[in-house]
Amino acid sequence: MLILESLRTKTHKYVNSHVYVMPNITLSIPEELYRKMKKYSEVRWSEVARKAIIEYLRKLEGEFKTSTEELLEELGKDVVKELSEISFERAVEWYKKMREAEWRRSSTTQAA
Repeated sequence: MLILESLRTKTHKYVNSHVYVMPNITLSIPEELYRKMKKYSEVRWSEVARKAIIEYLRKLEGEFKTSTEELLEELGKDVVKELSEISFERAVEWYKKMREAEWRRSSTTQAA
């Protein structure tokens, strides 16, 4: 804490002197993307990038959890009906394929 003395009232005022500084990173982006971003000067692009990085890290760390009910509701009644008609083994096989496809789609850095 930093103590400042007021000249008028001779009282002490306490000012929080802690300033939180985040590390900076530099991103390289294609010129076309840069031109598109410049059209929206009201957007805080650093905040967009920060949120995207947080979301990506959550995906990598497995923090995105959707309940079965939410997923089935999103898929729709036709898909739910089809799912109920397949064997467990077939469902596991499809799940593995979907998981691998999603990892390839969302990841630029894949573990071996």
